[in-house]
Amino acid sequence: MTDFLQQLGVTQPIILSPMAGGSGTVELAAAVSNAGGLGSWGGGYATPQQILDTAKQIRALTSKPFALNLFAGGYNIRPPVDPAPMLAMVTKAHEKLGLPPPVLPAVPENPFDDQLAAIIEAKPAMFSFTFGLPSADALARLRKAGIPTCGTATTVDEARALADAGVDSIVAQGEEAGAHRGTFLGAMETSMVPMLELTRGITAAVALPVFASGGLMNGADIKRAFAAGAQAAQLGTAFLVCPESGAAAVYKQAMLDAREDTTVITRAYSGREARGLRNAFIDMTANTPILPFRQQNDLTRPMRNESGKQGLADYISLWAGRGVTRARAMPAAALMKTLMAEIAAA
Repeated sequence: MTDFLQQLGVTQPIILSPMAGGSGTVELAAAVSNAGGLGSWGGGYATPQQILDTAKQIRALTSKPFALNLFAGGYNIRPPVDPAPMLAMVTKAHEKLGLPPPVLPAVPENPFDDQLAAIIEAKPAMFSFTFGLPSADALARLRKAGIPTCGTATTVDEARALADAGVDSIVAQGEEAGAHRGTFLGAMETSMVPMLELTRGITAAVALPVFASGGLMNGADIKRAFAAGAQAAQLGTAFLVCPESGAAAVYKQAMLDAREDTTVITRAYSGREARGLRNAFIDMTANTPILPFRQQNDLTRPMRNESGKQGLADYISLWAGRGVTRARAMPAAALMKTLMAEIAAA
């Protein structure tokens, strides 16, 4: 395992994907950290105070290191579209769920600067980010605070940009990864690089610790990532069905019921490309103009929340990676122990 993680106090080469939006919880992050990995929590949708409160809650559950994550871009990068067709689609979903008609939310401003101030005050063992590259000033503030950084790259060019900016480590997000794509330089279509190929390319291009992400579900998968040059593995889908996960019961069951990879890349739920299990709302909106991130995300939130409460998989974002058919329901500590045994056996 990389000296970088060992210096943070991490004893096992497994990082929990941050999973902003509810699936990632303080309990899950703490459980992974307590088991020797690096627990992570995604604060991309959180207020500064929520970030501070969450860091305090994690520290109440573990004395081990953990990471906090933010979105470093992705806002207002697409031209505006006529919202009427999408509002009509969401209205249909609301009617089926018994919700009042949706109200078009405003296009929010990027909250990164205010959130970053809370990250620096919370001082996690590591700060990770995705969807972009923080400004030189932001990275300088993190260095001054003594907080190591980790950026997400979906291409070798993005990894080089992160290295040139002075980032300390890189997550190589392969095309197999569930949830949002971290692409920030090229088009999404040209940034869908398989995890092993991407890991090899990045480790050859930059002299930084690289953590592989995408489709990793067991120890044999992780061992192959190590062979490609990764110094640790970042897993999200594998932990989603743990009891500590905040995913709705119907979401977890859809993953456990999956017998084939039906995941697709869609912007239907958030306005940004993400991989998840195909369902009714994705099909409904296939030919409907999508609102920008995060306006689309805010518009669909009531629908997603209610769908989860009602136990309906039709209108909830079922983020999952290509390894979804191999998801195993067990406590996070047991999964960590299983993964480490499998790595040793492999």
